[in-house]
Amino acid sequence: MTDLSNFDPNHVGNPENNIFGLPTTEDSARVIIVPVPWEVTVSYSAGTARAADAIFKASFQVDLYDPEIPDGWKQGFYMRPVDKKILMKSDYLRKEAELFIDYISKGDKPEANQFMTKTLKEVNEGSEHLNKWVYEQTKALLGKNKLVALLGGDHSVSLGFFKAMAEKHGSFGILQIDAHCDLREAYEGFNYSHASIMYNTLREIPGVTKLVQAGIRDLSESEWEYICNSPDRIATYLDKDIRRRQFEGENWKQIAEEIINRLPEKVFISFDIDGLDPKLCPTTGTPVPGGFETEQVFYLFSKLLQSGRKLIGFDLNEVGTGDGEWDANVGARVLFKMCNLLVHNNPSNS
Repeated sequence: MTDLSNFDPNHVGNPENNIFGLPTTEDSARVIIVPVPWEVTVSYSAGTARAADAIFKASFQVDLYDPEIPDGWKQGFYMRPVDKKILMKSDYLRKEAELFIDYISKGDKPEANQFMTKTLKEVNEGSEHLNKWVYEQTKALLGKNKLVALLGGDHSVSLGFFKAMAEKHGSFGILQIDAHCDLREAYEGFNYSHASIMYNTLREIPGVTKLVQAGIRDLSESEWEYICNSPDRIATYLDKDIRRRQFEGENWKQIAEEIINRLPEKVFISFDIDGLDPKLCPTTGTPVPGGFETEQVFYLFSKLLQSGRKLIGFDLNEVGTGDGEWDANVGARVLFKMCNLLVHNNPSNS
């Protein structure tokens, strides 16, 4: 584990160090953050492919003292460099996807256009390549007994990580913080769309035995039908229902404990930043009115740990990189809290 005994957490962040200003290496850190600069299938605003670099920069403004987990940072957090080849592939395929989305939005049939047929095939093959890359990267780190976090990019990037997690842990549940269900099948023709991540997860990974969604406030009729037809595997807490219950007298503690009780022993947190109130993430890919405050979500996470469940990993996705640095600032603080929770829930044997 990283020896940070001589590191002064009160000093100004050194930009030559790693994330949060920590002088860590991949070998010495307990938590390895894998950035995935990918946003090929985003259906509204782009920018999330470059979120990792923006969050890295903003992380130097995060104070390392967390009153709940004051020594978490001492176990070492390390973010890998962004893979430029993956970013270049994302940039290229994003342009292809934009052409395809524009074409089908006008009601034209892609099978009638040879170029569009080729474009769709190329995008889907690129997404399959990305899934395999993420799987290989995360599997190797899990094999070294590292605690692993994924930093998107859009939400589609997590599938390979889920597969690696299922191989290591067998069965587990996912706690999804999100404005969207992400249960669409091949949205806009893309097999691995950001809007299909949970559909693909449930279809391809039987080890994911439970999906509990919280904060949902934008969904399709087909997604709601899928949820209603899958009560044993999916539990969805709509934002409007959470608020109505609070309006009528229930408190967040009661609702949070109910959400946690729907989860199995091992839990992965999948955090789409648009699950928060858009004032906290205004340039995320698809902002939706409503949503959580950060402290509401952190409280939910704390109840997860208090319940005795095991947090096995997490992802953080859809952080925007629009005007200003506000989104990255919030993203960096969410990332720091989740790294702290991960090490706190997985005590070191050293």
